Amino acid sequence: MGLFDRLRGRGGRRPGRARGDERPATLDRGSRRSDLAHLEQFVASRRGVEGYVEPRTAVTESTIVLVAADGEWTRRRIDGPDVARRLSRELAIPVYDAQVTGYPQRMREWSARQKQNRL
Repeated sequence: MGLFDRLRGRGGRRPGRARGDERPATLDRGSRRSDLAHLEQFVASRRGVEGYVEPRTAVTESTIVLVAADGEWTRRRIDGPDVARRLSRELAIPVYDAQVTGYPQRMREWSARQKQNRL
């Protein structure tokens, strides 16, 4: 069983969701294999990466923000906080709850530099 199989779970159910779970659907799509591949590539190509899990809302599915040591970041959908924790174990990165810890200052500084460079 590969990394994607472990993260996505078997069958048509989403990981962490019990049969008969009737949570209302969001307006957003769920995560895809390409989302997980992007996260894996981001971690492999950057140093000091940390994950910040964002909760599911009425509009979007759960997401994870990966932030590198230099502040570069990326956001992708995931199938819930349990998947984020498994992903962090597989990729050997720390993961935090964004609602509890907030985001690192280096992420905001990197975004500001990118905005300045576009001007």
